[in-house]
Amino acid sequence: MSVERKIGLFFGSFNPIHVGHMIIANIMAEHTDLSRVWFIVSPQNPFKPSKGLLHEFDRFDMVKAAIADNYKLEVSDVEFHLPRPSYTIDTLTVLKERHPQHEFRVILGSDNLNGFERWKNHEQILNHFGLYVYRRPESGVAAVSSHPNVQFVEAPMLEISATYIRQCIRDNKSIRYLVPEAVEQMIRLKNFYK
Repeated sequence: MSVERKIGLFFGSFNPIHVGHMIIANIMAEHTDLSRVWFIVSPQNPFKPSKGLLHEFDRFDMVKAAIADNYKLEVSDVEFHLPRPSYTIDTLTVLKERHPQHEFRVILGSDNLNGFERWKNHEQILNHFGLYVYRRPESGVAAVSSHPNVQFVEAPMLEISATYIRQCIRDNKSIRYLVPEAVEQMIRLKNFYK
């Protein structure tokens, strides 16, 4: 049995992973009581259409390349093996069964807090797991903000979007400094998002 750890779970399509994601993950790993942060690559978000979504294995490989030099960050394909669309509570349940020695927390932006009551079994997520929330521009105060298992973490507010990056690629514009260098090389080499 390995040592009990508190693991932050950063869910996303990471289409592609960018420096905004990297900064948030690193702050969560370095400035909180989390031992590690796991990137959970989602095959499909229940609230977003999957049109324009790169294959999950390609997105997984980009995350893996992006975090290769940071032992506090890991990538997981757990949702690739779950029914789709995958819901956070189902993923948490599977991870808790597989890793009973760990405590899991969900990392999310304050903009996602406003619709959190729409999440499947959101009370269960709050009561049994908890949230580590980073502030996002123009997000009001959500009802769940005062819950004892909701912890706010100071992080820079970054307006970098994967949509913008994909548009830059289609317009043959540079994405240097928006994504890690290894990710930029993969995108160029494999002609992603063209």
